[in-house]
This record gives sequence, structure tokens and C-alpha cells, in this order.
Amino acid sequence: MSNNSTTSRRSWLKQGALFAGGLMSAPALMSKVQAMPAFGMTPYQGSYHLKEYHIAPPDFSKIKVRLLANENPYGPSPKAIQAIAESASKGNRYVYSSSRQMEEMLAEREGVKPENILLAPGSTDILEKTAIVQCMNGGNVISAEPAYMSLVKTSQAVGATWKNIPLKADYAHDLDAMASAVDSDTKLVYICNPNNPTGTITPSEDIMKFSRKVADKVPVFIDEAYIELAMDPKVTSAVGLVQEGKDVIIARTFSKLHGMAGLRIGYMVAQPERVQSIKDMVRTEMGISVTSMEGAMASLADTEFQEKTKTLNQECREYVMGELKSQGFEPYPSYTSFILFPIDMPTEEFMTAMVNKGIGIRTYDIFDKPHCRVSMGTMDEVKQFTEALVQVHDKGTVQAGGK
Repeated sequence: MSNNSTTSRRSWLKQGALFAGGLMSAPALMSKVQAMPAFGMTPYQGSYHLKEYHIAPPDFSKIKVRLLANENPYGPSPKAIQAIAESASKGNRYVYSSSRQMEEMLAEREGVKPENILLAPGSTDILEKTAIVQCMNGGNVISAEPAYMSLVKTSQAVGATWKNIPLKADYAHDLDAMASAVDSDTKLVYICNPNNPTGTITPSEDIMKFSRKVADKVPVFIDEAYIELAMDPKVTSAVGLVQEGKDVIIARTFSKLHGMAGLRIGYMVAQPERVQSIKDMVRTEMGISVTSMEGAMASLADTEFQEKTKTLNQECREYVMGELKSQGFEPYPSYTSFILFPIDMPTEEFMTAMVNKGIGIRTYDIFDKPHCRVSMGTMDEVKQFTEALVQVHDKGTVQAGGK
């Protein structure tokens, strides 16, 4: 790659991705939202600025390196696999006894009571069912934008509206603006920390302060799917708020650290009345297989595997960050198992070029600016990604006329 192409790319990315615009909302809103938004997004539009492209099924045959989903390339843990195999003989029985055992294990781990725990087939299931329970009679939901959209989309599907509050210039949640947005129709405030798809964080201390104030008015849902991979003292679980008796809902998953994405298991920690409000409608544990349940309990006990995953994920994340910067990209800070960065090619064109080289990634348009999100694989896999990236973007820069 030439120095000229690297310099021109860096210039384009800085112009196109960072601090891309100002607030253009109504005067009444301007007094509520003070921070310059990170992606130039406008609050309260209620429409999606983030467009996602999925790889068409026929393309999967070309993919040799799968970095298109935030999966753990090292899991499940050997102990989990053994427990899953041994529990297969229990497949003729329902999960009643296993679920009670796991609720007790998680309650002890989180410092709460079993009635504060709700098991489910993955944390997305918890997001969606909470949205249905809270929003089936309308109202509004407040979240950052961009954010993980399952809860928002489900809320809208059952009749709620969405108040989108852009991330701040440092990519943290604009908690002051979110607090100001709460009104008598607000049914839920949603915070994803670390955030997906940006990979960025909001300091836990700020979230705790925000929740202690706001949760007296409306439930605060804190999605901690990636928190165990953050490895930063500024990011700690907010589960202590539940211990304090606050109306806060914490969602956790076994899909990331524990490498059980395909086995589908997660849990919620909340006040007993919030747990019961979902149980009154559905029995979430009935969607979990006994093998997944037994595997999850074994994985919880395998701290050696968990620490190995954290270390290897961090090593790959630091390597990819360094390579992206050396190639002239401007990746956003990441505390997760993925990295988001702006690109200077149309998203579908970029995705297709990478797939043709055997690399599966995910692409987004965020406020009309093309981005790539690459998940962390093994070190060998991420090295194949960075090698392919050089070739694709060298070719793309020439085709684009030397941007």
C-alpha cells in the first residue's frame, strides 16, 4: 500500500465518520440534548439510521474465516461439552430440576435471591419478552442510537414508539439526554454496555448514578452481553442496583464468554415482580434444552476456560486495532469481541469483495457512512482478515479514483 493511498484514506475517514453533523431537532429538544452526537444523528426521529446487510446464504460456501457474528471461536469449554454429552440421556425429561439448580447457582453468583433470576434461551429472548410485557399497551422506549435493536424493534412491533438518543462524541450514552427524555408514557430505558455495534463503553459509575435516579420513575434495562470481555476497570456489572432494590433489569448471556451461542442460554437479574411479570405470560425456561442447561452450569465452574477466552480475545483485539490503524483506518474503541470501523467503499461492494477472499464480516451504513464490523476469531483468522483487507481496500481505492 502506498503512503499516498494511506494518507488519503485516513483523511477521508476522518472527514466522513467523526463528528459528522450537528443537532437539527426542534427547539424544545435542543435544551435537553447538549452533547455533539458521534455520528451526526438527530434525536427523536424514530427511524433507523443504521442499515445492516446480511450475507446471502449462497455466499456462505465461499467463507473460510467466519468473522461475521460475535461468536467465541474457542468454545464451548471442554467441561461444558462433557456435561452436554453426559446429560443427553436426560433428554426425555423436562428441565425443572436443572433450572432450579441453575437459578440457585446464578443467584449466589450475583448476590441475589433465586426469585431475582429468570432463565431464557439467550439474552435476546429476554430483550424481546421484556419489550412485549412492558410495551403491549403502547408508550415509548428510550435507547441510544446506534444500539442493539432487538428490544426497540419488538417494542415498536407491539405498538410503542422509540426515542433515539445519539451516542455522544466519545461514543458513550448521553445519559443526561436520556434522563430528560423520560415522560409519563415511557415504559423502559434501554442501555447496552458495552454497546453493540460500536463496541464502546459508558463508564459504569455513570450508569449507576443515572439508574439510581431514573429507575424510581421507569425500569432501566442494562444489557451486559459483552461485559465479561471488557477487561477495563471502568466497566463493571450494574447488578448491585438490583441488590439495592432498584427497578433495574440486567441481561447476561452464555453466547460470548462461554462460547454457547448456538446452544441458546442466558438469564435476567431483576426485581421479583419484573421476573414474575414475564413468567405470568410465558415460561422462558421451557425454551432451554436440558443439555444446554447442564453445559452452562459446567461452564460457569470452568474459570480457566473463561480466563483463557478473555486473554485470547484481548490479544486479537489489540492486534486488529494496531493493523487497522497502520493501514490508515480509524477504528472506534472496542471493549468487546468485535471492532467497528468506517470504510471508503460501499458496504455491499466491500462485503462481497471480502467474501470472495473467504472472509465473512458484517457491514453497516451508519448515518449514510459505510462501516465494517469484524468479530474476533483466532489469531490466525484475524491475520487472514487483515491480509485480505489490504488487498480489498488497495483495489477499492484505485477503483474509487484515489479517494
